[in-house]
Amino acid sequence: MAGEVLSGRVDAWIWSVRMVKTRSLAADACRGGHVRVNGVRAKPAQSIKVGDEVRVRVEGWERVLVVKKIISKRVGPPVAVECYVDNSPPPPARETAVAVRDRGAGRPTKRERRSIEKLFGRPQWQPRRPEEDDPSDDEA
Repeated sequence: MAGEVLSGRVDAWIWSVRMVKTRSLAADACRGGHVRVNGVRAKPAQSIKVGDEVRVRVEGWERVLVVKKIISKRVGPPVAVECYVDNSPPPPARETAVAVRDRGAGRPTKRERRSIEKLFGRPQWQPRRPEEDDPSDDEA
């Protein structure tokens, strides 16, 4: 086709297909070793072409993308999805919150509050014990 780009920079491409928010973050990811092209660590200016496999480590999990189309300008999400094939494994499961209360249940009772504090490992309140050798008792 006329006007179709045959190759482009890897940092510009991962920014264009919305894997990272800014172009500088894309370049930092490349410099930090979070981007691989065909299994090899990529520098920001490395050239990519249609058919290359790009692995990007984003937010704690790895995205495996096969380049379908080279773009250099950032585009909207519907257009960006058309530029790659996503072969990524499913994202890791998020940790579920353990201490979840029903909405509108009001303040926790003293018993519930103590169980929540125990769950989070916070120190519990201990009543003061009167000391045996309290000097204020001798004066009275």
